[in-house]
Amino acid sequence: MMEENIRRWRLILGGETNDGTAFSLNKEDLQVDKTLEALYDSTRKGGLGASSPNVSRWLGDIRTYFPASVVQVMQKDALKRLNLTEMLFEKEMLENVEPDVQLVASLMTLSRVIPDKTKDTARQVVRKVVDELMKKLSQPMHQAISGSLNKSIRNRRPRHNEINWDLTIRKNLQHYQEDYKTIIPQTLMGYGRKRSSLKDVVLCIDQSGSMGTSVVYSGIFGAVMASIPAVQTRMVVFDTAVADLTEELQDPVELLFGVQLGGGTDINAALTYCGQIVTRPADTVLVLITDLYEGGDEPGMRKRFTELAASGVQVVVLLALNDEGAPSYDHDNAQFLAQLGIPVFACTPDKFPDLMATALSKQDIAQWAAKEDIVLKK
Repeated sequence: MMEENIRRWRLILGGETNDGTAFSLNKEDLQVDKTLEALYDSTRKGGLGASSPNVSRWLGDIRTYFPASVVQVMQKDALKRLNLTEMLFEKEMLENVEPDVQLVASLMTLSRVIPDKTKDTARQVVRKVVDELMKKLSQPMHQAISGSLNKSIRNRRPRHNEINWDLTIRKNLQHYQEDYKTIIPQTLMGYGRKRSSLKDVVLCIDQSGSMGTSVVYSGIFGAVMASIPAVQTRMVVFDTAVADLTEELQDPVELLFGVQLGGGTDINAALTYCGQIVTRPADTVLVLITDLYEGGDEPGMRKRFTELAASGVQVVVLLALNDEGAPSYDHDNAQFLAQLGIPVFACTPDKFPDLMATALSKQDIAQWAAKEDIVLKK
């Protein structure tokens, strides 16, 4: 155990004469040391370098020697410490990276300047992350929202994509066939007419650079909700201009490439647009994802918030929708919203389905947050 601890300190300290360990590494550990040195020891020559042809090989090396979670951290550090945007411009390098949400956010930031020869590969990287997130998040989102909607509006002759399978199975348990190990669904239960949604949801996303991973998760959840017949989902993104990406919800990859991270922030303009597309205020949930730093008309923004809340729209403000916690945010605007009764907090992706279920069923979000150990901003 002592020898293993010394070995780890040797790898951390980098082998300089003053590292104090005098520990000799084996052949494999020397390769690990070289990959760490290339990234984290900027005083030595022969590192990665912004134009180094060894970047692709280095990407392969870190995947060989480190677990995926560490690989993702090292890739992120390489982009920040060494400004290796070339990692995202070369097809060979993109094929070697470990896809994750942070990488997708970086690709979104650079989507306008990625060379044409690399765009198809970039889309494949994004597609892999999107598919994995859809598998992980789709079922919890469906279950949470379906369970929260008004079950009194049912259709006993639903189309296939309108069937409430959970309710249908429970309704037909008495028709279980032992010989076939299955249930014969003599009565199908649904949510009513497909084109008559029970609730409207507007996702309004700040696409400034700091919101990158939040935009990725928002796009995934938006696509999932768009597939639920009982919910009509709109997705709006904004910086100093406002773009409605609702039509892109059918293809989350194209939606994410349609987002341009960076630029200013005009929350007032975004809320003004959202107010115009709301047709059923009492049945609408507006989720605004932003750090509340207004670069446009702050008094106007506050007025829009007040009008939306007064009209009956249930407004929820998320400072972040990711696993990284709340970023820096405007405390004065958060306090103003708290006084209006609008909840403001950061939310992790695993809790978002339950949050939406709580909002759609008009339950008390403050109570839900307290139960989930989420602190509302005041």
